[in-house]
Amino acid sequence: MAKTFEVNKTIKEINERIKNGKAVVVNAEEMVEIVRSKGKVEAAKEIDVVTTGTFSPMCSSGMLFNIGQEPPTMKTSQVWLNNVPCYAGIAAADAYIGATEPAEDDPLNKVYPGRFAYGGGHVIEDLIAGKTVRLKAKAYGTDCYPRKEIEKDITLKDLPNAVMLNPRNCYQNYNCAVNMTSRTIYTYMGPLKANQRNANFATAGQLSPLFNDPYLKTIGLGTRIFLAGSKGYVIGAGTQHVKNPARNERGIPLGGSGTLMIKGDLEGMDPRYFRGLSFQGYGCTASVGIGIPIPILNEEMAWYTGVSDADIQMPVKDYGYDYPNGIGRALAHVTFEELKSGEITVNGKVIPTVPLTSHVISLEIADKLKSWIQKGDFLLTEPVEEIEST
Repeated sequence: MAKTFEVNKTIKEINERIKNGKAVVVNAEEMVEIVRSKGKVEAAKEIDVVTTGTFSPMCSSGMLFNIGQEPPTMKTSQVWLNNVPCYAGIAAADAYIGATEPAEDDPLNKVYPGRFAYGGGHVIEDLIAGKTVRLKAKAYGTDCYPRKEIEKDITLKDLPNAVMLNPRNCYQNYNCAVNMTSRTIYTYMGPLKANQRNANFATAGQLSPLFNDPYLKTIGLGTRIFLAGSKGYVIGAGTQHVKNPARNERGIPLGGSGTLMIKGDLEGMDPRYFRGLSFQGYGCTASVGIGIPIPILNEEMAWYTGVSDADIQMPVKDYGYDYPNGIGRALAHVTFEELKSGEITVNGKVIPTVPLTSHVISLEIADKLKSWIQKGDFLLTEPVEEIEST
């Protein structure tokens, strides 16, 4: 039987309020106090949109691009940007560069294998920033595509098409990483000191998009989002998306679960919200800035967007032995509020915590998206297909 709600709005109605400058928009941190003080029904009546934000390492990101043609034409079989290999097995002049692909001539890697300083994420950041990048391509040559090589300097403006296409972003929840071995280890969660001397975590907590819509009731194929300083779209579930995770009483998953696949044109993006990274001993990646507007259609959505850091439980996992050996056990669950405090206690041991996500920029993204909506520069979209979450 369908739920009945005291408050019922549609995205179309909310968009009309945005166009007329009457929409009430708050960020996800502001919504926590509104729901706490006024209750979910009054909050749903008062608020039209809640904006979220996250700026965090997201390895499964990259750029799909076309280098264009110039006489004689070419069917690329190998492509490099600043000596970072790209995948070229797509079409004549199309290629894809991944954020985690390292440069072939990285000097740091020659001295310290596995400790890459420059990679695909840095190339994408350079292009967004308007910098010059060295393009090199090779081909075997055909009757219709006779050119066999090309090498030149390019900027983003020289590429006919350049689309950020990220297979897996916005993890709904994730691990807090510790190391129970007797040596320091180097991971995608950053360096982890021996004997649990630090605990690294990565999420924006109550600001994080998928914590504010845990069942993906308003997020699906076609949802318009803030992506790296410009507008982008959700194009479906991301890779490793978990449809039916274990959840707490607020619907928050107790471990890694929902993910999103997203896209957006690089033109208009801001390098402040996309940064190439290098993790010592692990390799290259990138931090991606994403903000998703949550329409408050009813009191249920008001309740979900009232989630606080204290409601979010994250699993603490050992990356020294358990993770590399495929053991999925959690040593404990701790709240995001505890992680933000600077230390957690696991099995009687007090462990300092280290965030990999920037709270400052995550909040900045939520507020920038809020201002776009308030100015009428950003309208909400109806998902044309749901993302399965239960």
